[in-house]
Parts: sequence; C-alpha cells; structure tokens
Amino acid sequence: MRGVFNNFIKLISAVVIMQACVPAYNSIEFQKKLNVKLADSSATKETVLLFHNLKKLSETKVIFGHHDATDYGIGWRGDKDRSDVKSIVGSHPALFGSDFGFLAWDRNLEQSIENRITKLREVYERNGITTFCWHYGNPVTGGSFYDTTIAVRKIIPGGDYYLKYLSDLDKIADFAKQAVDTNGTPIPIIFRPFHEFDGEWFWWGKPHCTPDEFKELWRTTVTYLRDKRGVKNFIYAFSPDRKFSTLEQFLERYPGDEYVDLVGMDNYWDFTPDGEGLQAVTDKLKIVSDFAIAKSKLAAMTETGLESIPDDTWWTDRLYKSFNVDTVKIAFAMVWRNNDLKHHYAPYPGHPSASNFVEFYHKDKILFENHMPKIYSEVLTDDSIKDLDLKKKIGLMKYLSSKPLL
Repeated sequence: MRGVFNNFIKLISAVVIMQACVPAYNSIEFQKKLNVKLADSSATKETVLLFHNLKKLSETKVIFGHHDATDYGIGWRGDKDRSDVKSIVGSHPALFGSDFGFLAWDRNLEQSIENRITKLREVYERNGITTFCWHYGNPVTGGSFYDTTIAVRKIIPGGDYYLKYLSDLDKIADFAKQAVDTNGTPIPIIFRPFHEFDGEWFWWGKPHCTPDEFKELWRTTVTYLRDKRGVKNFIYAFSPDRKFSTLEQFLERYPGDEYVDLVGMDNYWDFTPDGEGLQAVTDKLKIVSDFAIAKSKLAAMTETGLESIPDDTWWTDRLYKSFNVDTVKIAFAMVWRNNDLKHHYAPYPGHPSASNFVEFYHKDKILFENHMPKIYSEVLTDDSIKDLDLKKKIGLMKYLSSKPLL
C-alpha cells in the first residue's frame, strides 16, 4: 500500500512539474509574434487569434453575417439550430449580430442572459463569430435610444450621470465575464457601441454631442471595460453611418488607435433608389479599408441591406459588386434582421431572391459558417486559405452535380 501511495505522490509531483514548465500566456508577446496590436494588450489568446485570422481572411475573403439570425425568422421564433439563411443554403451565416440593449429591455433578464450565452457557445463551437451592437436607451431620461435629449456630456467623467453610465457598463462587463465556453475560456465578442454616430437619429449622434465629447465617451467606455473591469475578450468596432466622403470626415470622431480594433461602415441608404449608388458604397468602403490597412486594423461593412429585397439579383449584382474590387479588403458584411414579411434583409424559403442568394453563397470570396476554419485555435496561413478555396470548389461541384440536367 505504501508503494502505491508513493507512486501516486510521484505522479502528482510530475504533473505539477509539467504544469510549471508550461509558459504562461503573454498577450503582448503573442500579439508581437503574430504582428498584430489590439486595443487590449492583455486580450485573451482566442481574441487575438480571431483578430489575426479575420485580417488574414480579409485579404481575399468576406464573411457573411446576419443580425439575430438564429433567434427568429419569417414565420418562426426560437427554434433550435434554425435560421432563414440555413433554410436557403444549408448553412448558417458565419457572423451573428446581437444587441446588448436586451440588458435593459428584457423582462426575464436572468433567463435571457443564459439563453444568449448558450447561443454564444454554440456559435463559438462551430467557429462562428458574434458581434454585439448596443441600442442603449437614453441614460438621462430613461427613454429609448431614439430619445435625442442631450446625454453624452452628462455621462462622461464630470457629468451628473457618470456613475449611472458606469453601472450600465457593469452589466456588459458582467455578461462578458459569464460568456465562457464549457472549459471556462472567455468567448471573443466584437463589441460595436454607438454605431451610426454621424447620423441624427440616436442620442449619441452628431447633432447631440461635440466630437470631443463623443471621443471622451468612447475612451471612457473602452478604458472602463478593459482596464477597470478586466474584460479581455472584446474586439472594439468603430462604425459610423455612410455620411462621409473623405478620410477626414470619417475620422472626425475617431477616438484614437489605442481604443479601436475594427473600423466599419453602416450603409443601407446608398443601396436604395434615393441613395448615392453602388459606386459610392465602394468608394466609402475603400476609405475604410485603406485606413484599416494603414493602421493594421480590421475593416468591415458592419451593417447593410435592402429592406424586403425587392431586387431579385441584389446579392450578386449589388451587394457582392460593392466590395468585389481589389482596392477593398473587408472582413465581413452583415445584413440586418428578418423580423416579418415587410421588415427583412435576408431571403427565406419562397423569397424571389433565394436562388440569387444561393449563387452569392457559392462565390469563391464569400464565407458562411460551414466554410469557416478553426479561427480560435489555429493561426491561418496562405495554405489555410488554399484549403478554404478547395473546400469551396468541392462544395460548388457537389451542388452542381445535384442539379438536374436541362
């Protein structure tokens, strides 16, 4: 018995020694090794890998995203492993949009948090990506995000509602800390606060605060989450609407490189008959893309779409053409939600644009969830991209072979 006990002690000692010999993860060194620099120098390994791999993919690929894709669709709500997108092409989108606004408006908050973290885990395990915007109700009046009563100057340091703002950020930080996989590893999230800030419709919009006030709000937000609350699994995304035509206009409210990881653009208007047209979309994406390349940031079309998709070939003839140029390098393009028959941005079974969406899905450049590599555990290389290309070609061949001969 003593011999068995001694052997057990030796085994335990060996395990302890082996663990002691494993070097601790150092985010700064890991970021240097991958030649990236996130706003958070202490970001988790999985978050750094996501950033690096999105940059690598954006050289030749564009990930397709859909807001609230698996939460509800046309004629259904809350079904497990369902999306309108999957009903058309057999795969979920690779990027899933969500909204931290639920932290204020959901009545059964505890259950809602549990449900959203479950979805986060499922997406993460499938190598999908989750991004959260924040339709944040006016913290001064308690009204909606469309209540444009002056608020920004009152919630930044020195303002009467500063502590109220920090308490609302605490809710996001608490969620981020709970957002872990089954092994306790924090799940990376692309956090996109105060979007479309160059418009006038939100209380954080251009007419309702000065550039300096907005910058202070952004820096306060990142600093509090990152440095005070220790959130290490966020990629911070800066996304105005399409109301710019020069780099100077795009950067009017930019808070600084140390507070931003991803730069993007929300653009619905230019796809409408009253908008500036397809070339304007491309030109603005080029401004975003060029800046991202110069600053080693990610670029994206953070929100877009054409409500109800009245153009049957919109996916290939409009959306795809807007970024399928050598001068635009974006990581993803995300369309808005499918709420009902009048308010939807992705096709559903029976929609007139469904067949064109299948054509869009098979484009070499486009990635859906079933195309995604192991973005949280492997460093993507040129060979990884070749494997993706081969996977896409095989998928297209299988699809074509399944079609009846005319």
